[in-house]
Amino acid sequence: MSNDDKSQMLDRQTRAAQALGWEDESTGAVVPPVHFSTTYTRRKQDYGLKLDGSYIRDTSPTAAHAGAVIASLEGGAEGITLGSGMAACTAAFHALEAGDHIVCARPCYHGVVAWLETFAEARGLSYTFSIAGDSDAIAAAIQPGKTKLVWLESPCNPTWAVTDIEAVVKAAHAVGAKVGVDSTAATPVLTTPLALGADIVCHSATKFLAGHSDVLAGALVTATPEDPLWQRILDHRRYGGAMLGAMEAYLLTRGMRTLFLRVERQCANAMKVAEFLEAHPAVPKVYYPGLPGDPGHAVASRQMKGGFGGMLSFEVNGGRDDAIRTVTACNVWKTATSLGGVESLIEHRRTSEGDIKTETPDSLIRLSTGIEAADDLIADLDQALDK
Repeated sequence: MSNDDKSQMLDRQTRAAQALGWEDESTGAVVPPVHFSTTYTRRKQDYGLKLDGSYIRDTSPTAAHAGAVIASLEGGAEGITLGSGMAACTAAFHALEAGDHIVCARPCYHGVVAWLETFAEARGLSYTFSIAGDSDAIAAAIQPGKTKLVWLESPCNPTWAVTDIEAVVKAAHAVGAKVGVDSTAATPVLTTPLALGADIVCHSATKFLAGHSDVLAGALVTATPEDPLWQRILDHRRYGGAMLGAMEAYLLTRGMRTLFLRVERQCANAMKVAEFLEAHPAVPKVYYPGLPGDPGHAVASRQMKGGFGGMLSFEVNGGRDDAIRTVTACNVWKTATSLGGVESLIEHRRTSEGDIKTETPDSLIRLSTGIEAADDLIADLDQALDK
């Protein structure tokens, strides 16, 4: 039995903590090295390749290791890293062919919406936006014989609606369409979409996977490497040049070694913050699937194991100015975009989304809970809401 096979028999927490049990054969080092070389020699005896390629855009030992860790945590057969979350989110769109149709559940990350509205038509792709969290509506938007990809984000940004992945997969596969799931907010700690039938899992690895707000990266995992769509994604990465750099890949692997510990704490903090906000008179609405009254709670309870995520949103009484006043009154929460880091972030989401068409209310504030003391986070929000 190989070391890789032995690693797969271990609990995912162990695999993450040990980066798949890697050890350097010559030194015994337990930390994987960073291979900065952009080119790799061939064997002298037959001029064959020592790796899968001879150039860093084809392969990189450091990036390949990061992809293998992610694939292992997701229960996939193959994983790759890319230069950013946007590169990962749109790789499957690039791999489609002119005439293909996409169903995209919305709301979702605003960059995905912007890409579709900016580039899809020019590339011969058509698309239909459906309703995140409503598997029946998503299924109804699928066009038999034309739809080739259904794109979900669960929980979705910024309302954290949870879509029944199994239900959507059943409807999509019945007409030959593939299902891609952006699982950035759930992380493999809480949801493994491939086990629910999805074809591709996507991560903005900048967020929870890396976890320290110091890496720009994306990741994709497939259940079936032989899938023609996956092969076209690999070609797109190679010829589009979306390879992740060696240092970023190293930092991503390092971050994933504490993924389970971080996500557990972030989920616990998010639940406490959500319960506080739900009871606050200045907060008319809280978006968090962990709350029993949330529309997605039942599906989330079945689909998300061990927690409901570190992301939540809430609305304040009033409009944009009132929301921004609350955001800027915070001291412990950092007024910055992004998510998934060890520090807690707060933002006025509509401002961050820019000029794209959006249903995000002007009164909505998005929170990314970190690993600080929950009491400090709650006290900071309490004083800000009282301003």
